Amino acid sequence: MEAGMNTRTKNTGVGLAAVAALVLTGCSGGGGESPNTGLLEGAQLTAGSKEFTESVILSQITAHALEDAGATVEDQTGISGSATVREALASEEIDFYWDYTGTGWVNILGNTTEDAPEDLYDAVATADAENGIAWLDPAPFENTYRIAVKQDFATENGLATQSDAADFINANPDRARVCAASEFINRDDGLPGLEEAYGFEFSRVVELDLNLIYTQVGDTCEFGEVFSTDARIAANDMQVLEDDREFFVEYQGAMTLRQETLDQYPEIAEIMAPISERLTNETMMQLNGRVDTDGEDPSDVAEEWLQEQGLIGS
Repeated sequence: MEAGMNTRTKNTGVGLAAVAALVLTGCSGGGGESPNTGLLEGAQLTAGSKEFTESVILSQITAHALEDAGATVEDQTGISGSATVREALASEEIDFYWDYTGTGWVNILGNTTEDAPEDLYDAVATADAENGIAWLDPAPFENTYRIAVKQDFATENGLATQSDAADFINANPDRARVCAASEFINRDDGLPGLEEAYGFEFSRVVELDLNLIYTQVGDTCEFGEVFSTDARIAANDMQVLEDDREFFVEYQGAMTLRQETLDQYPEIAEIMAPISERLTNETMMQLNGRVDTDGEDPSDVAEEWLQEQGLIGS
């Protein structure tokens, strides 16, 4: 690829129906420097993701790696809602996206948070295989739902755990507003289940785009839904409340794709294995922060990280 040339058309942050079918030209990132040159020569794949930053970054990382191996990748990242992106995968509108074990267990497979097994990844991968969906080996990072407050609010009111917050909310309903995104508000492993597990109810639920929540906690709301690997937690001086009753199930990230795609291109698993291994909590927070806090482009962040790690050609 020539210096400065970017073959990926960026459609992040928009719904699937609104994404133009713009095919990206696959190319090798660095000739002999690439560890995977030619492994996917001639493959034509479509990248999907959910709408939030981390999901987009993960799919951009994957797309760049597959392009580096010779594939042509169409970008349809930024699909709104877990159910929508999963349906896009099942219906062959996209070929891969990253999901989370907790989402797989509860939202895709229809289980509850109470009956989650110890090896959640294995249970999800085994069960979803019956649906024709493959889960590649998971990355070591875990991105769980959490509730957070401003640091000074936590200190002032002695809030360290979700149980502390439940007691505070029951005693102070006038200071019990929560900012949350639509999906969290309606998921059994989200707000409804959390309130039931801890025996409280927020006095007001303010539905916001996920990206707006971090700046509105301490203003519009006392409490807010956050993702545990989001760099904006520290950037906005927030404290994450400990889930002391362990309500939230494990949300370990893994690439998902149809088994037929993996059977056709088994090299995908080989290419992705060393990449997934390096996606730690710290790495994901740094990558998320470069986009959400520093304003960088997800595709650029993904490509630069892969090059720095020697995982694609430069």
